[in-house]
Amino acid sequence: MSPKQQRGEETADRLLDAALQVYAEAGEQGVTVGALTKASGVSLGSLYHHFGSVDGLMNALLLRWLGLLLADLGTSVERSRTARTGVRALVRAYLKFIKENPDGARLLHSSYADRLGMAQARQLRDAQEARLSPLTAWMQQHVDSGEVAPLPMSMIEGLVLGPVVATARRWLAGFDDVDLDQAARLLPERIMRSISP
Repeated sequence: MSPKQQRGEETADRLLDAALQVYAEAGEQGVTVGALTKASGVSLGSLYHHFGSVDGLMNALLLRWLGLLLADLGTSVERSRTARTGVRALVRAYLKFIKENPDGARLLHSSYADRLGMAQARQLRDAQEARLSPLTAWMQQHVDSGEVAPLPMSMIEGLVLGPVVATARRWLAGFDDVDLDQAARLLPERIMRSISP
């Protein structure tokens, strides 16, 4: 990588880091050009050069955090031999990610992410295909072995991740009735019941 490319990458990373900081401190409404350039120390021209707009920057930030989460989930099931141990590992990895990265997790579970997901679902999925494919392939082998019910993969995904996402959202919203450690113990068995044949 040339020095110019390296500087460009560093500038883009500073903008992404600043965008998360601004989002965490001020919410979606606080993510303005002025707040971003101030927090990052990067010029307005650089912001537009690297991301095209504030929305482009926020989309890139969302993809960054989605990629990190999916990478963790993929790694969590790699060594799992059964669907049960894999679901347990996946639930634990998801909730651990949420606990360790609350600012990134709030963005991933935000109304902004929901709106983007609805508007650009196919593009988001395509952009993360390399990270989604191992998870899908892993689950498909357990469907093929008869350990998981032969349901459409989108339905299995909803049954597995739906309760975890709902728990994470509640915890991120500050409800004090959510214990992530307890959820990590209880959810896997309930999820397995919903996907067992």
